[in-house]
Amino acid sequence: MRRSRHHTQKTEDHGRIRDAVSISERPATVEDRAVPGHWEGDLLCGSGNSQIATLVERQTRYVMLVKVDSQDSETVANALIKHVGKLPQELYKSLTWDRGTEMAGHKRFTIATDIAVYFCDPKHPWQRGSNKNTNGLLRQYLPRGIDLSVYSQAKLNAVARRLNERPGKTLGYETPAERFHQAIASTG
Repeated sequence: MRRSRHHTQKTEDHGRIRDAVSISERPATVEDRAVPGHWEGDLLCGSGNSQIATLVERQTRYVMLVKVDSQDSETVANALIKHVGKLPQELYKSLTWDRGTEMAGHKRFTIATDIAVYFCDPKHPWQRGSNKNTNGLLRQYLPRGIDLSVYSQAKLNAVARRLNERPGKTLGYETPAERFHQAIASTG
């Protein structure tokens, strides 16, 4: 039997992430930014179905950009798994994402990395304020409508470095890089 697209979009599972853990279940230390290692993430989209993953550490505002070749959940999870392995485990405790289906592979990500994934409430992307603010700053370097697939991981690292070297008022005019390196030193 044929069904209209409108009907398909109304089905119970369409666009939902199975077993998503709500942002309300995050530990209090995430909310008050007392402990480093809690990240917010998002997929930044460009033209021609191109995208990059943006990750922001909540306490230090440190930014990492991850080249992602496709928006499907397996590709995104693989790229994030590979990228988080570059950091000390003490600096990766949780990841908060919106309800985008690109993170439907969150369970596999958690098993591979031992990093808990929390999801914003539906239609509440502002619950990841650090990430939304950073994505706005990032648009100074990667404007809307450009093809993000032409950026290599090395170029994305250079853009992230520029953001991480910008002093911020919320950080007492220190840079995210300075704060992040202090966090690394305190874990060692």
